[in-house]
Amino acid sequence: MRRSNRLTLIALAAFAVATPLRAERAVLAPVPAIDAAPTRKLETAVFAGGCYWGVEGVFSHVKGVQLVVSGFAGGPKDRRVDYETVSGGDTGFAEAVRVTYDPAQVSYGTLLRIFFSVIADPTTLNYQGPDHGTQYRSAIFPLNAEQGKAASAYLAQIGKSGLWRDPVVTKVERFTGFQNAGQDHQDFMRKNPRHPYIMRWDAPKLAAFKVMFPTLYRATPSA
Repeated sequence: MRRSNRLTLIALAAFAVATPLRAERAVLAPVPAIDAAPTRKLETAVFAGGCYWGVEGVFSHVKGVQLVVSGFAGGPKDRRVDYETVSGGDTGFAEAVRVTYDPAQVSYGTLLRIFFSVIADPTTLNYQGPDHGTQYRSAIFPLNAEQGKAASAYLAQIGKSGLWRDPVVTKVERFTGFQNAGQDHQDFMRKNPRHPYIMRWDAPKLAAFKVMFPTLYRATPSA
């Protein structure tokens, strides 16, 4: 084992002992065997991984990420929704985030790796942590063929990795559009660091990201 990897695992073990309560078990997911070739100077990716507060909170601290917006994806293209309607669990939409990033600094595959390492448990069907329902499913919404190829390959890769006891159930879903959540849901972790939900379920994800990916962590979140 390389010294850098061994030190990362030691730090992760210490983190796990110090923070026994967290939503999902932090797992150092493998480096993607297949990545998405960039198609433009700034790329966009869409992920659903449970409550969007924590998903946005972690991705906003990734070096190379320019902007993260909380919203909804996965439902019918012609239906308009908001937090209240999606919370009913019967719209087909999931809480999701739209990530704008510089592929010269961070790749799509690296975002996938971060997502499954500290944000979402790929083995839990229609829930993450305390939140249950199809609106809290984990899903990847590729925006082009390159992302689709990389996402499908990575799900197959982590499914064979043996890092999770249960089968991987996260799906690659067709992108039908993205709708922004209300302004009160944007930058929620940054604006409400002492909120009980953030402290219990989301702050540990950010702490795990800082420990597991120190070269990718940025102290100041994207705007």
